[in-house]
Amino acid sequence: MFTGIIEEIGTVSQVHPQSSGITVKINAHTILEDTKIGDSIAVNGPCLTVRELETDGFIADISEETCRKTTLRSCKVGTRVNLERSLRLNDRLGGHLVLGHIDEVATISGWKHEGTSIIMEITVGENVRPYIAYKGSIAVDGVSLTIANVLENRFEVALIPHTLQVTTFGEKQPGNGVNIEVDVMARYVETLLRNQVTPPQTLNIDFLQKHGYG
Repeated sequence: MFTGIIEEIGTVSQVHPQSSGITVKINAHTILEDTKIGDSIAVNGPCLTVRELETDGFIADISEETCRKTTLRSCKVGTRVNLERSLRLNDRLGGHLVLGHIDEVATISGWKHEGTSIIMEITVGENVRPYIAYKGSIAVDGVSLTIANVLENRFEVALIPHTLQVTTFGEKQPGNGVNIEVDVMARYVETLLRNQVTPPQTLNIDFLQKHGYG
């Protein structure tokens, strides 16, 4: 589990196609401080497992399913990626709860300046649209953001200068794909509502009279 607060921008330095998926090496420094083989690291949102550790980075496998469902399928040598280590129980929760499970690849459809911030507009598919809520949380390329505006099939987020500096958003352009993970709480609420069972009626005078008693 993650928080959507990016710790470091890493750089893909090796890409090796496999029979199923690809293996990548990502150069990094900060996130290596207490990382062990088998640990989880969010790379542009998707959760990857550290297979090998080296002094200047880590190696991870990207499964065929992850390639199919995320933008990691197009990573190449030189690609810069947002990195975050998994959440520890005593950490501050600066963003929101993020699982590292991508719902879809959406498209940046707008980009405009508003004061010192950038308003980024993202177009999403029909499967994701019901989970987009005004002032709600969403993870975009692993970054926890607050939805500033909701349109028909799009939403907007405001990127402050700090976010642009510590993430790869400063390199994005309209037309680029981004990994979207909706707020997991919205998923749970949907499931609860869908499976809601009408509670049994209370046994009282009205109930008895309705059913022929008294």
